[in-house]
Amino acid sequence: MLPTYTVMGGNERLGSTGLSVALLNRGSRRCRRNLFADLAKTGFDLVVSIESPPAAYDIEDLSREFPFVRFVLLKESASLGEQINLAASEIDTPLFFTLWSDLRFITGGGARRMADRLRRTVLDQDGKRETSARLCTVPLMQGPRFDTLPTLRMPVMLQKKEQTRGAVFSQEGLRTLYPVEGVGIYDKELFVGMGGFDWTIKSPYWQLMDFGFRAHLWGEEIAVTRSVKLAYEMDPIPEDTTSGDDYRRFYLKNLAPAFRKDCAHLPLLKFPGYLFQAARQFKGACKDFSEGRRWVHTNRYRWRRDPRTIFSLWNHSGAEEDFPALGQETSA
Repeated sequence: MLPTYTVMGGNERLGSTGLSVALLNRGSRRCRRNLFADLAKTGFDLVVSIESPPAAYDIEDLSREFPFVRFVLLKESASLGEQINLAASEIDTPLFFTLWSDLRFITGGGARRMADRLRRTVLDQDGKRETSARLCTVPLMQGPRFDTLPTLRMPVMLQKKEQTRGAVFSQEGLRTLYPVEGVGIYDKELFVGMGGFDWTIKSPYWQLMDFGFRAHLWGEEIAVTRSVKLAYEMDPIPEDTTSGDDYRRFYLKNLAPAFRKDCAHLPLLKFPGYLFQAARQFKGACKDFSEGRRWVHTNRYRWRRDPRTIFSLWNHSGAEEDFPALGQETSA
């Protein structure tokens, strides 16, 4: 489900690299001409700029000055995941790069070079070469003082609570749980096939956790790259990991299901524990659990591994047969 919106501009393309930008906006809008000019120099095919209400006064002027920018005007506020889902629906290139307006490129080499780096090839069983797609590639990110940020995310279990640990990475292609703040280069076909971000979850942190766990449970790849480096103009906003209804939906979709043979299911025997931990009235807990069971049943054949193995993926070299070796993680 997408939020209500209108579109202005974006009728021209800058190139045919196969890579566009999904631009999320925050902070001051005064220097956006410089931002759009920089994106034009980088050579992206199209820029889809998600505009939260109220609409900026200079949208019409900007749309005439930058005809490759498609302004998507939201009628009401939308969550991080909803904004990315909406941008993806307006982009028709194979790849899209989700960026925030307060990020700037330090290195990357242009849109065509970025896209070419992601066109990897592998040998299939017949010895033929074919493109190997990755769901999301996460760039290296720095703070406003050019200090490298711990954007490699690893799941950990602390006091029976699912959390994440950040680390600075120094190697190419290490797996990461999710793209921090949603920033990364996405394969649109895989993103849509995954169902994008869960719009019923409103917390950005739990949206990203849900997206990352679901991706790894379903056998998709999210990994980091050092070939693209971004820097924040201001200190990034800390993640809000507060639990609540959003965490409960994340739990029912990702941690509670059991994986057997070739499919997953949410066992009824998990309900008593859920009822106790959720601290909800019986009727509300039953409704949540039933919805979770239906969702898992609908997607039961998408699973490729048990939820418990997700945590172990970051404790090994990544040599599992269904998860290609990506190297050793660095410590924080």
